[in-house]
Amino acid sequence: MSQENVEIVRAVYEAWNSGDMDALRELVQPDGIMRMPEGWPEPGPFVGREAVMRLFVQWRETFDTYETELIGDIIEAADRVVVRQVWHGVGRGPEAHLESTVVYTLREGKISYTEFFWDHAQALETLGLSE
Repeated sequence: MSQENVEIVRAVYEAWNSGDMDALRELVQPDGIMRMPEGWPEPGPFVGREAVMRLFVQWRETFDTYETELIGDIIEAADRVVVRQVWHGVGRGPEAHLESTVVYTLREGKISYTEFFWDHAQALETLGLSE
């Protein structure tokens, strides 16, 4: 099951980077929750698929181009997948290059909970793992 979860998370990034918001919507549970890292302007939590999608649309509207690059290994941990990423945003102000780690929890083939961390080690600690 965890390799399937990794492929679902990869599909999230493919949908985001191609701008396919419909495909992205289909990968989030209707009751999905997303929590941003400490200090983020809109920390949430964003509860429900539509709230999560509104945030995604807001991000898309903030930059002319907005892509996310995966860095390092993807870590599988039962129903969770840990991804280290860099957001690249260009346009409407200064360029953004923000590194974070995301812990995805999956249920029934879709993302049910997403939590962002600035600190990779802290993200791993939430799963009882270490670098």
